[in-house]
Amino acid sequence: MIVASFLTKDLLIPWQEGARWFWDTLVDADLANNTLGWQWTAGCGADAAPYFRIFNPVSQSEQFDHQGDYIRRWVPELSRIDAPWIFKPWEAPNNVLADFRLRLGATYPRPIVDHAKARDAALAAFEKIRGN
Repeated sequence: MIVASFLTKDLLIPWQEGARWFWDTLVDADLANNTLGWQWTAGCGADAAPYFRIFNPVSQSEQFDHQGDYIRRWVPELSRIDAPWIFKPWEAPNNVLADFRLRLGATYPRPIVDHAKARDAALAAFEKIRGN
């Protein structure tokens, strides 16, 4: 759901793109679950989530993975960095980044989007569709 929300609402990519990639990638893909899950998260379809529900990937990670274990497993560049910086290394002080040999834009990418601005843009786009 976080990936679907990020792609459709932060990056404004049509849900069909994400559904297509997941369909091609998942070993247990189910057409109905995949399609309806993407529609639900994107805020469209028969039983859609409220369009204004936009997941924040950082706060979701902080809330449900307090120590960053999931990040440590799947993002080796961050495996040694301490919480709370593991959730948003781009906000870490330079000395913390240096201690863990992280260089933003070199050994770890900078964020591709500012979530707060992307959220505002997505809500504005939805309002335009609604005609308000």
